[in-house]
Amino acid sequence: MDRITELQVFAAIAEEANLTRASEVLGLSVSGVSRTLSALETRLGVRLVQRTTRQMSLTSEGESFARNAREILNSLREAEESVIRGAAEPFGTLRIGASLSFALLHLMPVIQTYKARYPLVRIEIQASNRYCDIIENGLDLAIRTRRAEADSSVTIRKLAEVPRMLAAAPGYIARYGTPEHPDDLRKHKLLLYSLAEDWDVLTLTKAGTTSRLNVSGDLVANDGQLLRDAALGGMGILVQPAYIIYDDLRAGRLLPVLPDWTPCGLTMNLAYPTRSFLPMRARLFIDALVGHFRENGFESLWAEQFVGSKPVFEADPELFTVVATPEQARKAVLQKSQ
Repeated sequence: MDRITELQVFAAIAEEANLTRASEVLGLSVSGVSRTLSALETRLGVRLVQRTTRQMSLTSEGESFARNAREILNSLREAEESVIRGAAEPFGTLRIGASLSFALLHLMPVIQTYKARYPLVRIEIQASNRYCDIIENGLDLAIRTRRAEADSSVTIRKLAEVPRMLAAAPGYIARYGTPEHPDDLRKHKLLLYSLAEDWDVLTLTKAGTTSRLNVSGDLVANDGQLLRDAALGGMGILVQPAYIIYDDLRAGRLLPVLPDWTPCGLTMNLAYPTRSFLPMRARLFIDALVGHFRENGFESLWAEQFVGSKPVFEADPELFTVVATPEQARKAVLQKSQ
């Protein structure tokens, strides 16, 4: 039996979880599909599928083999298509996973330029704040904010180090005051991201001193854009990665809170399936995204500290006649509110 045929048959069985449906997809007889599966299990010396009179399911060995089979078949298909098209221009579907915030702020600008240059590539975005399995979901690329992947079949490439910051709207600071120490946060309204690791424990560091604060949050959400919107509306103090609120800090829509005390930062990584044949469309998009970060110097910009005399207000001339520091901004808000 041709091994490629075996892989195709088993991949269809794994996808359909039913011999009859797999045979229909492949255009083969049910008996032929069953014989191929039996021959494959005999050759490998392991049971790949658990079969009963009512249902069938993959064993752990079967799940692993199915992932590898799909990977091999995809690589073969892509290699053949590249030869047919002369590999002159990328094509096919590029599947990308990222958080909603990252997709809005940094994927879309790159995608717009990428699509203008490579119009034959179709792009699918899986916007989710939860980590999904890259292989099982058929993703070509995912953007992660964690340092490592437990799955050895996934390759990691660092994109940037991203600090997290506490910030609030000038109106909130004018109304509730500025915290001077992490303990002061107990008296404030906090906007917390529920999918962060230890989201209900705020760990802040200043000059080697660490403060850990148990928090509950006045508003808790699983999306950074919701918390950003709440903060802009003066609902409280948020804790978010700098890449989400950087523009708001520069424009003065948000003020840094406890800027000398830093929460744990994040490592932003590119994650993609480990394989010798990386599709051209994925490789070119990775290069474009890395180039976008390098050309704009995001890592350096996000590392800036909005403290002391560093100007943070560049907008709202009606409220601020001069570029103001956070303390000057707070006084201006108070004066206007009186």
